[in-house]
Amino acid sequence: MKSYPGDMASVRVDEEITFRRLEILLAFMETGNLARAADLLGTSAVSVHRALHALEAGLRCALFRHEGRNLHPTEAAQALAEVAREVLRTMNEGIRSTREVAGYSADRIRIGSLYSLSHHTVPALVMAMKLRKPDVQTELVLGSNADLLQKLRDGAVDAALMGSPEGTADLETEPLFVDDIFFAAPAGSRYAALDEIDLASCADERFVTLTEGFVTYSGFMEAFKVAGFTPNVVMKTGDIFSLMNLVSGGLGCTLLPGRVRSVMPQTVQFIPLAPKYLMRQTIGLHFLRTRERDPNLLALLAVCRLARADAG
Repeated sequence: MKSYPGDMASVRVDEEITFRRLEILLAFMETGNLARAADLLGTSAVSVHRALHALEAGLRCALFRHEGRNLHPTEAAQALAEVAREVLRTMNEGIRSTREVAGYSADRIRIGSLYSLSHHTVPALVMAMKLRKPDVQTELVLGSNADLLQKLRDGAVDAALMGSPEGTADLETEPLFVDDIFFAAPAGSRYAALDEIDLASCADERFVTLTEGFVTYSGFMEAFKVAGFTPNVVMKTGDIFSLMNLVSGGLGCTLLPGRVRSVMPQTVQFIPLAPKYLMRQTIGLHFLRTRERDPNLLALLAVCRLARADAG
């Protein structure tokens, strides 16, 4: 037997005890039969028997009682099986985590998105992704631009569909489309007959808006800096669909991106802003540069490029 320095000797596992043999043990414990365990694992009953015997040799204790040609697990086998389940679960999680650190993921992709993209853009991309990578499960996480950027950097999402932020040298960015911002008012308001809105004339208006952290909120505040006054914001909300309902209910006016126009209630009117207030949002796919070799992200990137080409 080889000698190992330091603590290595205390953690050394006999070479007869392998992950494959632990899997065979669990299959046998589940089925209670050599032939059924072999069918479950796609091997032979002889191979299952040899693996179980090798585990006994490695552990230097009996795991089964022989009654004729049948094997019956002992309490020792039950104890090993309990440990084996945890060991294999931990190893599977470790493999997944290691692949993610190395820039590869396996059977799922977590996509972060703005609420305003969940009506059309996200479903179209998810369906295209499903066709390209049918074995990959998609998880959707909705949030503000600030939330999604933090989740991206924390590893809570793999990619984010959001407004392109500044100062993000750590991110790969693929633009999807550019969106204009409009003045949104209740239908029949005093703005209804106007061709465009001069925000400077809205100093006495009530406004509703998204909370800080949303890309639309940033544009909202920037527009009123140009107008030269601080808007009277009577309410803030955490998603763009609630914001539309507040406008529809007559609580106040707001600024909204054109992409939500198709789902806007008929009680809300979109009016272009005067040229000096013209604002545009660049919406794109974002992911960490360290993940640029991830096959799932490369597939999503291809899907986004195709969608942009089709839209063009």
